[in-house]
Amino acid sequence: MSMGLQARMVQTQKLAPRMIQSMEILQLPMLALQERIEQEMNENPLLEQQETEPAPEEGDLPPSADNRSEDEKELVVEDSGDNSDDFERLQNMVSELPNTFDDSFRRSSGRMQEEADRRHDLMANAQSRPESLNDFLLHQLAELDIDDDVERIAERIISTLDARDGGYLRTPLADLLPSDHTAENYEVAERALQVVQSLEPTGIAARSLSECLLMQLRPEFEHFEEMEKLISSHLEDLAANRLPQIQKATGYSIELIQTVRAELQILNPKPGAAFMETYVPNVTPDIILEQDENGEYKITLDDDRVPSLYISEYYRRRLQDQSCTEEEREYIKRKINSAQWLIESIEQRRSTLTKVAEAIVAHQKKFFDEGPEAIEPLKMQQIAEKVGVHVTTVSRAVNDKWMQTPRGIIPLHRLFVGGTQTDDGEDVAWDTIRLKLQELIDSEDKRDPLSDESLVKKLAEEGMTVARRTVTKYRKRMGIPSSRQRKDWSLAKK
Repeated sequence: MSMGLQARMVQTQKLAPRMIQSMEILQLPMLALQERIEQEMNENPLLEQQETEPAPEEGDLPPSADNRSEDEKELVVEDSGDNSDDFERLQNMVSELPNTFDDSFRRSSGRMQEEADRRHDLMANAQSRPESLNDFLLHQLAELDIDDDVERIAERIISTLDARDGGYLRTPLADLLPSDHTAENYEVAERALQVVQSLEPTGIAARSLSECLLMQLRPEFEHFEEMEKLISSHLEDLAANRLPQIQKATGYSIELIQTVRAELQILNPKPGAAFMETYVPNVTPDIILEQDENGEYKITLDDDRVPSLYISEYYRRRLQDQSCTEEEREYIKRKINSAQWLIESIEQRRSTLTKVAEAIVAHQKKFFDEGPEAIEPLKMQQIAEKVGVHVTTVSRAVNDKWMQTPRGIIPLHRLFVGGTQTDDGEDVAWDTIRLKLQELIDSEDKRDPLSDESLVKKLAEEGMTVARRTVTKYRKRMGIPSSRQRKDWSLAKK
């Protein structure tokens, strides 16, 4: 081992802070960009926004010297006279001033209106808070006249129920009791469970799907006994559409079994799911796509609510002032650079987003003209090469961005789809294949539904070469059951 100095050349890649900020600004959607600008303006006193004052309406004249109030009149100090009236007015104005002067940043009317709009957007996107499943059950429980020990266990049971799980009781009763519980304690827990299961919605706190459905049965149902038997003993066969096996075990006809299955569909397998908190975001499109009179598509950015920023003229002049200290000068220079970076990043965002959107629309013109079935395969790399940027720039540009189109508001990433080639060498998007797959299944003979292998052959006849595992994957994603589950046994006997 030895110590020494040596020189070597190493090539590394580093991102300048300016470039990092530009990429962050590009990735922000409209509402997040407004919040970022607001934050920067609060932190950087050199940033100001251009405010457009409304033009005065006809007939509105500026106040004249004659109709101004006494305090609004201009002070004129004449050489002659003691100006006692003017000094009296000044004395009155001084007496009305507060004892302390607030020299904090004072927002303009435009800034205040912008903040009000932003708060409105945040409220529109705020998640609603309806009554939870636990609160709904506890309110019902409080109205019942039951023993205190039963009520305590019932409250523990309710605390374990989750609306996302449908309101099922997944925790064993023994786990809700002390480790040294007795048989008497367990009997109290069972009574508490019966109390909770008697609450609305019907089927709550069930320990299995069959128990949940049985709790919802009523004697007034037309096929009450048949429904009870199928739920108790043949629920799995019913879900798998193994109707002949049920027929053999019960002696029911296929027609009766199908009738009973249809009646079972009115029961709710997840009674607690109605209390799930839903969040529907209020989407603000960044891009607007419109057609002109010639049928050509035109791209515009919906950035009217993004303020036009500029650097304060006061601080520019202050920088040239001889009385400016070196510390103050360095502070102003640093803030000017920060403001300039932000302004340039916003302009770069506008330019990049416009170019990317124009390239996407040009490639997917058939989609906008004809509909989803005409969408074409598109990769981000293709747009990157067309625009002349890196593929990660395209990814940031389309991330969480929405476009308002004649076919509705759609996310930009929706227009990027994979695909395959037909036997003729034509590119076909996976969305087109999925639509064709749905069409084949809708038109199949329900007495003998198409298997996944048969679907592969049908697609091949259309010139679409797709693997069987791909067909299975998309069928499951589309929520389409297997061929056995799609078979109509009442038609199969005819």
